[in-house]
Amino acid sequence: MKHFIYSLAVALTVAGQAMAQDNVKVNLDLKNVTEDKVNVTVTAPKIKEKTITYFIPKIVPGTYSVDNYGSFIEGFKAFDKKGKELAVTKADENSWKIENADKLVKVSYLVNDTYDIEGTGKHEIFSPSGTNIAANENFVLNTHGFVGYFDGKGELPYELTVVHPATLWGATSMTDTDESTEKDVFTVARYPELVDHPIMYSKPDYTTFTVDGMDILISVYSPTGAVTAKAITPEMEIMMRAQKKFLGPINSTKKYAILLYLSDVMGNDAKGFGALEHTTSTTVVMPEAMPMDQLLSTLKDVVSHEFFHIVTPLSVHSKEIHFFNYNTPKMSEHLWMYEGVTEYFANLFQVNQGLISEEEFFTRISDKINQSRQFDDTMNFTKMSKNILEQPYKDSYYNVYLKGALIAMCIDIEMREASNGKRGILSLMQDLSKEYGSNKPFNDNELFAKITALTYPQVGEFLTTYVAGDKPIPYESYFEKMGVTKAVIQKPGNPFLKNQQIPYVTVDANGNILILPNIEDNAFMTTLGLKGNDAIVSVNGTAYTVNNIYDLIMASMAWNEGEPITLTIKRDGKEQEIKGNVKLPVEEVEGYKATNEAKTALRQAWLKG
Repeated sequence: MKHFIYSLAVALTVAGQAMAQDNVKVNLDLKNVTEDKVNVTVTAPKIKEKTITYFIPKIVPGTYSVDNYGSFIEGFKAFDKKGKELAVTKADENSWKIENADKLVKVSYLVNDTYDIEGTGKHEIFSPSGTNIAANENFVLNTHGFVGYFDGKGELPYELTVVHPATLWGATSMTDTDESTEKDVFTVARYPELVDHPIMYSKPDYTTFTVDGMDILISVYSPTGAVTAKAITPEMEIMMRAQKKFLGPINSTKKYAILLYLSDVMGNDAKGFGALEHTTSTTVVMPEAMPMDQLLSTLKDVVSHEFFHIVTPLSVHSKEIHFFNYNTPKMSEHLWMYEGVTEYFANLFQVNQGLISEEEFFTRISDKINQSRQFDDTMNFTKMSKNILEQPYKDSYYNVYLKGALIAMCIDIEMREASNGKRGILSLMQDLSKEYGSNKPFNDNELFAKITALTYPQVGEFLTTYVAGDKPIPYESYFEKMGVTKAVIQKPGNPFLKNQQIPYVTVDANGNILILPNIEDNAFMTTLGLKGNDAIVSVNGTAYTVNNIYDLIMASMAWNEGEPITLTIKRDGKEQEIKGNVKLPVEEVEGYKATNEAKTALRQAWLKG
C-alpha cells in the first residue's frame, strides 16, 4: 500500500509538472519600440488540431461595447520549431486562422496603441480600457489590447514576460517573480485572469498603504509632474478606509491597485475620462489640467465606484460574466446589479461615513432621477441588459449608472422598511456573496427568486414590476417611506455654464472667448461688471483662447465663493483689468429634503446604518 501511495504521488507530481508546462507564454518588448509599436511574441501550448484560431478580444467585461482590439494588430505571423512561417488567414478583424497548427511553436505581431488617435473618429474605445505606447515614458497595458488566446485554450495558465527600460516601473496588482530591473514575469491561472490585471509602466511615482489587511497601491503618471501619488494619497486613503468600514466583512482581495493616467488633452492623448474596473485594480484616466480640488473630488466618486466592484461582479456574478466570451459574448440580464448597486454604494457610503451631507446625497439622487428620465423610462431593464450591445438598448447604456443606482436605492428602502431598519441592500449583497462567491456563478434566470428568498416578498414584487417589467418607478412613494419629500433646492452654479450645460460664453472667428450677448447675466458677471461681447483675455494671470477654453472651465469649477479674482478683458477694442471677488451664481433645482421627523430613526438606519 505504501509503495502504491508513493508511486501514485510520483505519478501525480509528474502529471502536475506536465500540466504546468502546457501553458501559454507571452513576451512583450517595451525596450525596442519601433514606430510607436510594441512587439508581442506568444509561445503556443501543445496543439493537436490541424487548424486553430488566435483571437484578440472584440469586447471586454466592464465596457459593454464592441471595440475590436484586433484592429490595432499588424504583421501577424505564425512559426514552427524551425522558424518556418505557417500559413495564416485573417478570418475577421479580431482573429487569425493558422494552418498546420499541430506544428505551431509561436506567433508574433505588432501592437499599435489607442491613445494617439483618440478623437479622430477612427475608434470609440473608452480611454481607461485603451492602450498607450510612449517609448521610454509611459505604457498603459490593458492586457486585452496586447495579448490574445488560442481557441479553446483560454483556460490554460499564462506566463507574461515584460522586458522594459530600467527607468520604468510596472504598477500592477500582480506579483513580479523576476528580480531583474529590466524584466518582469507574471503568472496567472487562465486568460481571463490576465485580462483582469492591467499594468502601467512609467517612472516610479507611487504610494502604498494597508487598510484592514488589504494592501493598496496608488501609481500616478503625470506628463509634467504636476500631480503626484503623494499629493492624492491622503484623500484616497480616507476614502478607502471609509469604504472598507462601510463594507464590513466583504473582503474579496488582499491587494488593490489604482493606476492613474493623467492626460494632456490638448495633444494626441487620451480624451475619455473615467475608469474601468478590474477584480483587484482600476485604471483611471483624467485630464492633468484639472484643478487639484476638482481632481480629488472626481477621483473620490470614480475610484469608489470601481472599488465597490469587488462586491459585484467579483463576488456575485452570473455564468455569462464568469465564462465571458471575448469575441462572441452573451450578456447578462443584471447590469442593474453589476453597475447600479455599485454606483449606489459609491454614493451611499459617502453619506454613511460622513464624507458628504444628507442634503448632498439627496441632490445626487435627484440628479440621477432627472437624468434617467431622459431615457425610455418604460424600457425593460433586464431585457436592456441582455441586449446591451444592440440598438435601441445600446444607446441606453448610461442609464445603468442612473436608473440602475435608483433601483438599488428602492430595494434598500424596501428592505429597511420591512425590517424596521435592521437590513438593507448591503446585507443582501453580503448574503449573496456567501451564497455564491467569486468562483460560483449563478444562473441569470434564478437571481430574482434567490433575492426574494433572502429578503422579503415586496422586494421580489419590485424586481418583477419595475426591473423586469415596463412600469416607471414611483420614486416619490419610496422617499415617503423614509420621510423624504420633494423640495426646491438651491446650489452653487458655474460662472460659465448655466445648469452645467448651457454656456454663457462663445468663441469668435479669431479664437477669442466672448461673453454671449443677449443672455441673462449671472451673479458672477454682475458682481464684476462684465457685459455681453466682452472678450476674456486672461484670468488670474493665465491667458485663455479657444485653444485652452477647456482649462478655463475646469479652473472655474474650483473657484470658491469670495476668493479674489483678476480678469483682463477686451471691451470695444480696448483692454482693461477687473479686480474683485468671486460670486458664484445660485441655481434652483428640484430635489428632496427630509421633512418627517417621525421617521427619523428609520431614515437614519437607511443612511447611517
